[in-house]
Amino acid sequence: MTKFGWLSPVAGHAGSNFQPIVMYQEEHIFPQALPHFDSLWIADHFYGFDADKKEGFLEAWVTLTWLAARFPDIMLCHHVLGHGYRNPALTAKMASTLQVLSGNRFILGIGAGWREDEYDSYGYDFPSAATRLRQLEEVVQICRLMWTEEHPTFDGTYFQIADAAATPRPDVVPPICIGSSGEQVGLPIVGRQADIWNGHHRSDDAWLRMRDIVHTAAGDAGRDPADVECSLTVAGDLPDSDTASDEWIERLSHLRDLGVEHFIMDFGHPLDVEPALRFAEQVIAPMKAG
Repeated sequence: MTKFGWLSPVAGHAGSNFQPIVMYQEEHIFPQALPHFDSLWIADHFYGFDADKKEGFLEAWVTLTWLAARFPDIMLCHHVLGHGYRNPALTAKMASTLQVLSGNRFILGIGAGWREDEYDSYGYDFPSAATRLRQLEEVVQICRLMWTEEHPTFDGTYFQIADAAATPRPDVVPPICIGSSGEQVGLPIVGRQADIWNGHHRSDDAWLRMRDIVHTAAGDAGRDPADVECSLTVAGDLPDSDTASDEWIERLSHLRDLGVEHFIMDFGHPLDVEPALRFAEQVIAPMKAG
């Protein structure tokens, strides 16, 4: 079944009077709109993208936990965590805690990280992309061990844990969503380790090539490639007319034909809930029915 996620900006800029947009959406959009969506996604950065750093940017774990308490019927995911911002064992512990507290609604969305200036500002190491990706695979392995074993121990190339108990362990192991488009290292890791792949669509040919790499790596690892759900972040304005809704259906149907199963919708900063309800009625409902 086709799924729809809502990506809510945690940034606050001049267009939102520097209030983090998710705070506005929590009050004015989500109570009516979220029941029509399958998942809610929050980005992981420490500050905005303006040069003078006036834009606010809420911390991702705290924000998602706040939303988990406010909206108890939707899946929750980060878009995506930079694994280098937090110790792997701490990430596993935080994830298991939120999974328990949310009633098994948490998806661990994670990636290699990319924003070097942010790493430098906060004092984190920023190794090469290939190293960050190989570290990511160890992070995922550590998380699954800590979620499932009483006495998890791991001695990797980059990370180690020794009897790192993470009780209470979750009854349902959180799915892992990996955001990556690196064809040499990242996508093979997705195929080996991820339950969900969050990719980029630059062109149909590029998307299909990346999807095939994921599927091949999954098969080589003894997995069913169909077990890796394909998700894609799609940006655009909410529809303000029947014609605009039809255009959305055409656009998303084409992507679905390419194998996209979970659309992560980035609508920016809508001020009124009505277009979101129009999208739910005229886009989500017919696509789920079809």
